[in-house]
Amino acid sequence: MKEKFVYFETYGCQMNEHDSAKMKWLLERYHYLPTQNPEKADLILINTCSVREKPEHKVYSALGRYKKLKEKKKTILAVAGCVAQQEGGRLLQNIPYLDMVIGTQAIHLLPRLIERVERDGERVCETSLDQGEEYLETILPIKDFPKVKSYVTIMQGCNHFCSFCIVPYVRGRERSRPSQEILREIDHLVQRGVKEVCLLGQNVNSYGKGRDGEIGFPELLKRINEIEGLERIRFTTSHPMDLSDELIHAYGRLEKLCEHIHLPFQSGSDKVLRAMHRGYSRASYLEKIERLREVCPSIAITADVIVGFPGEEEEDFEETLTLIQKVQFDDLYSFKYSPRKGTRAEAFGGQVEEEIKQKRLVLLQSIQKEITLRKNQAYEGRVEEVLVEGRSKQNDQDLMGRTRTNKIVNFRGDSNLVGELVQVRITQGLAHSLRGEILGDGAR
Repeated sequence: MKEKFVYFETYGCQMNEHDSAKMKWLLERYHYLPTQNPEKADLILINTCSVREKPEHKVYSALGRYKKLKEKKKTILAVAGCVAQQEGGRLLQNIPYLDMVIGTQAIHLLPRLIERVERDGERVCETSLDQGEEYLETILPIKDFPKVKSYVTIMQGCNHFCSFCIVPYVRGRERSRPSQEILREIDHLVQRGVKEVCLLGQNVNSYGKGRDGEIGFPELLKRINEIEGLERIRFTTSHPMDLSDELIHAYGRLEKLCEHIHLPFQSGSDKVLRAMHRGYSRASYLEKIERLREVCPSIAITADVIVGFPGEEEEDFEETLTLIQKVQFDDLYSFKYSPRKGTRAEAFGGQVEEEIKQKRLVLLQSIQKEITLRKNQAYEGRVEEVLVEGRSKQNDQDLMGRTRTNKIVNFRGDSNLVGELVQVRITQGLAHSLRGEILGDGAR
């Protein structure tokens, strides 16, 4: 069979990046090879995100760019992911040259949908959120196997329905994969040289809930920790409301669980948290941070925060700033609130003016920038275990790896160290990374 080529354009989170990888691996079985050149592609697949406003706008811009390719060589154009799930058939109505709309639970149907386009000339849309569990099944590459680290989806969806969040509407309700299937996948990865896994889910803390006889997330971590040959475990993302004492104590018991947690707080104001329907208070969030640091003093903490949520007044914003100063996050992912179609907050009164939102965001980011730099500079002189991931994007003479606390480290070294755990003395803490020098021959 003649080989064809697929070009991916992916927006959004790690979940989307992993979904694109799964689609790539699936298409390899059907003689579609990845290309970095859209001009060469027989299929262009845009994997979308609607959690933030900007990636959604990118989708329409990208489709406009590829219209000429469609006319020139009959390239198949497809939109997948959250925007596809949210808009569904409206995308086909609004964009007459679009061929496929693939929802968040339809990845496993991709070859079948492509066949309908190629063979029958159909324009297809598959956005059902009732696909059973087939969409969660493992898809692994035939070649180009990940050498150092890999993502593993353990659950999808969310049951919390935060008032600003589109995830439950485009990813569906929480659904966990069977733990035995997850353990088999990780063992398979480790046997092929993977040293680190990152467990993915919209709310990994809820893993196992609603699945009779299934273990919970802390027990899943314990069993993964026992897999021989695996060096590191990470996970994302956590909801503070579901961060249990048992999970917190896992940081003191499981030697492969890396000392880093991403724990979005979204606002430091109880009034705003109630409006967001987050289910926790400022005080309870700070208490969880304190307990994490008691169990694991070296833990790095990152988070998400939204400024300018409807009804956020100056004193509410000040409470967010004081929480940031109190916690001293290693880094923050900060955003201006933008209404997402279909969420409750879209209809809220008290929308904050764009100019005020921008001013607040700039101030918050400047405060966090100073904190992050100080945190990074505190590493200077320390020797850190670094998992080498590859060549640095900044300088091809350097290697790049991460500490257990998820800090990027750039240092001189030979390519044969890729995939190894090495000891690196940190020489400089920078705004977004660390600079270091390898000790001895490097390998642990």
